[in-house]
Amino acid sequence: MATCEVCGNDYDMAFEVHTQGVVHVFDSFECAISRMAPVCEHCGCRIVGHGSELDGRWFCCAHCAREAGATRIVDREVTGAVAR
Repeated sequence: MATCEVCGNDYDMAFEVHTQGVVHVFDSFECAISRMAPVCEHCGCRIVGHGSELDGRWFCCAHCAREAGATRIVDREVTGAVAR
């Protein structure tokens, strides 16, 4: 069994994440996200997706990037069609 580096749970289904020459061990995606996901520089939430980048700073969405001064970042192109 392996021990989660975030919560300390000794779990038989723990998994490893290999990144930048370091191996991390987690027992859940929740713990992996809390340790590894970047934080939005506007609202402070964890970025669990692509995010938006402006001058080397990361944001969870286009709205937060615009609040920080981005002028051309959008979540999607608006075409006049109703989104479903």
